[in-house]
Amino acid sequence: MNISEISRMSQIERLQTMEIIWDSLLREDAEIDTPDWHESVLADRKLKIEEGKAQFRAIEELRTKRDG
Repeated sequence: MNISEISRMSQIERLQTMEIIWDSLLREDAEIDTPDWHESVLADRKLKIEEGKAQFRAIEELRTKRDG
């Protein structure tokens, strides 16, 4: 499957496909290794939240910025 084929799918079909893929990953015995940098990013974000410096945006605001 390539991006062209995926683009022809409806939004519902793409979401259903993502759910199927996610379920298949969850059923595997092997754990997915998290990259080392990921722990650092999460720690930085948690600290910003605790310090009251985090900024949260609604998903619709992000979509508007992306499409605009």
